[in-house]
Order: sequence, then structure tokens, then C-alpha cells
Amino acid sequence: MCVCVYVCVCVCVFSPAAAASVNMIIIETITFRENDNVTQTVVSDWLFQELTENPQFIVGGATRTDICQGALGDCWLLAAIGSLTLNDRLLHRVVPHGQNFNHEYAGIFHFQFWQFGEWVDVVIDDRLPVKDGELLFVHSAEGSEYWSALLEKAYAKMNGSYEALSGGSTTEGFEDFTGGVSEMYELKKAPRDLHRIISKALERGSLLGCSIDITSSLDMEAVTFKKLVKGHAYSVTALQQVEYRGRQERLIRIRNPWGQVEWTGAWSDSSSEWSSVDSAEKDELLCKMEDGEFWMSFQEFLRQFSRLEICNLTPDALSQDSTRFWTTTMFEGSWRRGSTAGGCRNSPNTFWINPQYKICLLEEDDDPEDDEAACSFLVALMQKDRRRVRRHGQDVHTIGFAIYEIPEEYRGCPSVHMKKDFFLRHSSCARSETFINLREVSARLRLPPGEYLVVPSTFEPSKEADFVLRVFTEKHSETHEMDDDVVANFEEEEEISESDVDDSFRSMFAQLSGDDMEISVRELRTILNRVVSKHRDLQTDGFSMESCRAMVGLMDKDGSARLGLLEFQVLWNKIRKWLGIFREFDLDKSGCMSSYEMRMALENGGFKLNNKLYQMLVARYADNEIIDFDNFTCCLVKLEAMFKAFQELDRDGTGSAELNFTEWLYVTMCG
Repeated sequence: MCVCVYVCVCVCVFSPAAAASVNMIIIETITFRENDNVTQTVVSDWLFQELTENPQFIVGGATRTDICQGALGDCWLLAAIGSLTLNDRLLHRVVPHGQNFNHEYAGIFHFQFWQFGEWVDVVIDDRLPVKDGELLFVHSAEGSEYWSALLEKAYAKMNGSYEALSGGSTTEGFEDFTGGVSEMYELKKAPRDLHRIISKALERGSLLGCSIDITSSLDMEAVTFKKLVKGHAYSVTALQQVEYRGRQERLIRIRNPWGQVEWTGAWSDSSSEWSSVDSAEKDELLCKMEDGEFWMSFQEFLRQFSRLEICNLTPDALSQDSTRFWTTTMFEGSWRRGSTAGGCRNSPNTFWINPQYKICLLEEDDDPEDDEAACSFLVALMQKDRRRVRRHGQDVHTIGFAIYEIPEEYRGCPSVHMKKDFFLRHSSCARSETFINLREVSARLRLPPGEYLVVPSTFEPSKEADFVLRVFTEKHSETHEMDDDVVANFEEEEEISESDVDDSFRSMFAQLSGDDMEISVRELRTILNRVVSKHRDLQTDGFSMESCRAMVGLMDKDGSARLGLLEFQVLWNKIRKWLGIFREFDLDKSGCMSSYEMRMALENGGFKLNNKLYQMLVARYADNEIIDFDNFTCCLVKLEAMFKAFQELDRDGTGSAELNFTEWLYVTMCG
């Protein structure tokens, strides 16, 4: 059974290398929260005489005190920016060099963010929201540096508005500043060597964040009696051991992006513990100004905070003593209602329609953790562009993934989309720990060499979204999407002559066709609608002229746009066959089929189609994921006609066809 967990703040880990290319995007003017007292003000040399005498982009390098939270609830983003200032190389990737307010100033700035597999360059103008002569949102403590405010604006533009940044997970910022992949540590069950993990992460320039869970919406940003803020994102900025009363005390440094409201317990700025520390060491570590940054003991950190987020430059940096390059594969996919949005394993009727990806783990680790041969790998599932849909009342979905060992009979098969029966008979061998409402869910796993199937999904079926699935393997591996080949297997149609038509059918045809002994499109529509109306178990709003025209086009051999006796006999046999398939796969006997029942029915009818084609067919023939008999029949007619049209053009059976313009028009207009 899938477990669903909802969180308000989360944690992250990194992907290996930055993407090679940078795409330039200039985004339209962003929106602000509705507030009559907020104005957009041009921040330029002449105006800065009112805000500050000497405006600067960055002074003395970017520091954590340049990032003080304003009226916007984006502490998660500011915690990520605060961590970013600890690594100059990462900072300069996001905030390119050479930008300032000197005499060549042109009124624009640009910043670079990682977005779903590529780096994009976001260009902004110099207008910032101001209230009562002060910046409304993020600002520096000194008030004269503007890189952080401009960076916040660029990120808001990328996501559609400032409002879209309200509330989130620090890992989102981590990932968008580095191209990273997230990992999360619940501090109540933290690994025994967590201090070593944090130390190595900080040494390697990783980004770290932490937060305290809330138990209800009333707890959001509630301040504890020792001045920690619940539901709030903090940065972890250092880990240090000091000599304290004859023993080593492990301390951790944390920063509140508010720029104030600091921990007041043991090892806080004014606590008595510092009097027992060497004065030189104390002066080096302790800064008493109210800058939002404070020390606390590591054990107190584990007790007070709920979750740690880490973002490393390589996925294996937390557990290995030497940096290694992982083999990385990325897939872009989508969940579409009725075709590929099957929900989790709690929905067995639809789970199998989710996109599926195969991982071939070929080589075991060099340094196994136990005696069993195993392969280390990391799977990360990320939703795309969910902040942009907030204006429509949507948000991130609850997502996760399951991993199955591929049975021996399917190993080596390049394109097999596993069906419902497979998942009913087999249990997963690994999975994401929970389904959770985060932009990205990841898991570090170890499995024996072999072939495995990764099935990413939302928790509930019919939830639509685009996603990115990234797979990092320690050794060589092969990874590709599992999808059915597009194939049509037609039964051999027996050649029939007029002598093969029985008298009762001949008599019926004569009554239906009239004097010309041929059935037109309009006559066919009348006949079929009269027939299906007698089948009380079928839901249908009747055959359209379009669907009947397609049937006539499929069966018409002489180009008369009418059906003779033999042509009508063949069509009649097909419709009877399709009616049998429809009834067989109408599993709940409702008189119509769901979109996933149609997928099984089409395969029974001889058509194997890939996910993209199913998405198109559902969009074309389903109404709210429901397909009635006339639409099902029309779909089969169209598929058969198009397959046969291609087979006629593919004269050599190569799987490809070359069309001239006339042939193209014939296929598209008449098919």
C-alpha cells in the first residue's frame, strides 16, 4: 500500500554537473500582491539618491547579511540563497560577474537558474517594489546592496509572480541554483554519522537547510519560548568542535533569513557557555550582532529541529570519501488524465497505465556495504512548473515511485509496457519512502545487478502534470523508457463472394439500400443508429456523419463513396466483432468504457500503441475519460484505415514511407 505524507517544508541533494547550454529568456512584467501602498519604483542612479546615496550591486562579496526577509513568505528561497553565499563558484553561476551601477549601467540585470535539465538566463529590468521609501521584499542589512533583491525578482519572474514564491521547500532553491537532486533526513531518526555527513557536505560546498515541523496551520511561523520559528526555513552554515570544560563540544551554526529572531538557549550569542571557551576561539566564532545567525549544540539541534535538507554537487558526496562521477540519465514525461495518470498502487485498475522506465544495473559496487553484490543508484522524480499554475488554484501534486524487478521472460525486451496483471502478481522491490507533496522526491537505493522497472506516479489517479525523472547510477547502466511499439495485427480477411452471403442478410441489405442497391453515408448512419438503439446495454449518443464517412472510406474499394453488398457484409462483421470486444472490456457493465479499459480493448482488437498515441486518442474520442460505443467504433475504424493507408505507401515493408504532396493530401484529407 502506498503511504501519503504532506509537508510544508522539505530538503535536498545535488546532481552532478551543470548543464552545458544556457537558454536566454526574457519574462514579462511580474505581478505583486494586491496592496494599494505598494509601488513599483525605478531603481536607478538618480532614484537611489532617495533610497541610498551610493547604490551597490555587491560590496565585499555576497554575504548572508545581504539577505534579510521582507513582507513575502519566501523564507525557503532566502535560506537557499544564504547557503549559496558560502560557495563562490555556485554563487557566480547564478549571479554572473560584472553587474553593477557604474556609468555604463543599462537598467537591466540577468541571473541564471537550472530548470528541469537546462540552465536558463533570466533577464529583468531594474524596477523593484517599494513601500514608504524602503524595499518591500528581500533587502540587505546595510540597505545599500541590491543583488539579493534583484535575484529574488528574477526568480519570481521565472515562476510567474512574487505571489508564486509564497511558501515552499528550501530544496527547490537548492536545485534551481545547482541542478541538484534532493535527499532528506528526518532528525528524529537521523543516521548515527549525521555530523560527519554534514561536515563533508559543508566542506564540498553543499547547500544545507533545516526546519521545524508544524502540527497545525496555527503553528506556522509560531515562535517558541527559545526563539525558534516553526514551519520556517533556516540555513545551516557551519559545524565546529570547541574545547568546553575539558571535553569536545560539537556545535552547529544556523541562520534565520529574517536577519533577526535568534535562538536564546545554550550557545546562543549571549549564553554563559561561551565564557568557558578559549577567548580567541570565541572571538573567531561568535558574532553578537542581531544578524539572525546563531550557534547551538549539535544534540540540541537534533532535538529542536525536525528535518535537514542537503544539496551536494554530486549525488554520492555524502557517503563517499572521494568524488565519483555517476552515470546520469534524464527522462521528460507527463501524466495525462485518462491515458498516463494512473495514480499509485492503491489504484490497481489504473496504476499500470503510468509511464514506465527500465534500469539495467550491470556492474556491482566496488566497495559493497555487506557481502551481497549490489549496485548503488539514485532515483529522483521532479514535477515541472507547478508554481506557475498557482494562479489557477493548483499546487504541487503528491508524488512518488515504485521499482519492480523485471521477470526473466521480459528481460532484454526493448519495448514492453507492463500491464495490469503484472502489477497484481508482483510486489515492488524498492520505492520512494512515502508519497509526498514536494516538487521532487528521491531515494538512494542498492539492488542486485539486474533489470528493474521504475513507475513514477501521483498519489491519486487523473492528476495531470509534466515531470522529469533522473536516474544516477554509480557504475555503468542502461536506462530507457518502456513503451509498446506501434503495431497493428489484422486478422486475415476471408475473400467472400455474393454466393457466400446468406439469404437473410441479402434480404436485409435490399431493404436498407433501396433501388440503387448501395448504402450511402447517410443511410449507414440511419442503419447503425437504429441498431444500437435496440441494445439497451450500450450507452451512445449515436453515430455521427463523420464516423460513418470514415467507415465507408475504410470499406469502399471502388471509390463510389457507397457500400455494395459485399462491402457492407465485411463492415457488418467488423462491427459485430467490435461490439463483442466492447462488451468484454466494459468491466463494470456500465454500457461504456473508461479510457484505461479502452486501452486493453484496443490491444485485444489487434492494436498496440504507445503512450503518446493513447493520449491523442483519449483527447479525441473520450468525454471526461468515458468512451461510448460509437466513439469506440469510430476510433477502431480510423486506426485500421490509417494503418492500411501506411502499409500501402510502405511498399518495401521498411517501416518508413516517402510521400509526395498529392499522396500527403490524400492521406490527411481522406483518411
